[in-house]
Amino acid sequence: MPVVLVHGVPEAAAVWGPLRAELGRADVITLSPPGFGAPVPSGFGATADDYARWLVAELEAVPGPIDLVGHDWGGLHVQRVAATRPDLIRSWATDVVGAADPEYVWHPLAQTWQTDGAGETAVNAMVGLSVEERAAAYVPLGMTPEAARACAEAMTEDMARCILALYRSAKPPAMAEWGRDLERAERRRGLAIVSSEDPCVGGETLARRAADRFGSQVTVLDGLGHWWMLQDPARGAKALAEFLADY
Repeated sequence: MPVVLVHGVPEAAAVWGPLRAELGRADVITLSPPGFGAPVPSGFGATADDYARWLVAELEAVPGPIDLVGHDWGGLHVQRVAATRPDLIRSWATDVVGAADPEYVWHPLAQTWQTDGAGETAVNAMVGLSVEERAAAYVPLGMTPEAARACAEAMTEDMARCILALYRSAKPPAMAEWGRDLERAERRRGLAIVSSEDPCVGGETLARRAADRFGSQVTVLDGLGHWWMLQDPARGAKALAEFLADY
């Protein structure tokens, strides 16, 4: 019964390292979306639909039953799989469930990436920094130095192109529509992870409202931010282990 972890943007799989160690399991698999620590296949459009299809194909190759966990955009990919291919998973967990609420508003950087011209300027500036400069910018936001370095090294022109295509494919009302798909889907056990200090995901009110629509449990990681799995991996692993132990 593998646990499959999917990370977000602009990241690499190293963000899961401390959490994997705390889980203490041999059956944990990390999947890196194309462009985010993994090569971009020829012809890959990097839209949200492309990533949803990518994750379905990856999961079809994993012997189940699968417990699927997503962070940031990885969490959105997870929710789309739960909505469209629930047969592939036993359970799902995400830290962005509130983004499915119709009142969710993209954070300022996402809105910049979604804007023609400004988005290109922003990602080009990221690519133009040295690895050391990018890593130094990530640490104050909550990454460990090790994860920050890995994410900084993963930032390439391919990642920049994927960021723009992905975010521009998710302008409103896209995520609200995906939420309606999940609400109508065959139910699998879900967990909404709510980090109280994460400014990117809409807050606890939206998360609880969405979780109620999806029939999901809620766990609140008080005092933690966007990279909760790095800030307190023991607490994050405990929340996941308790959720998975309920079977």
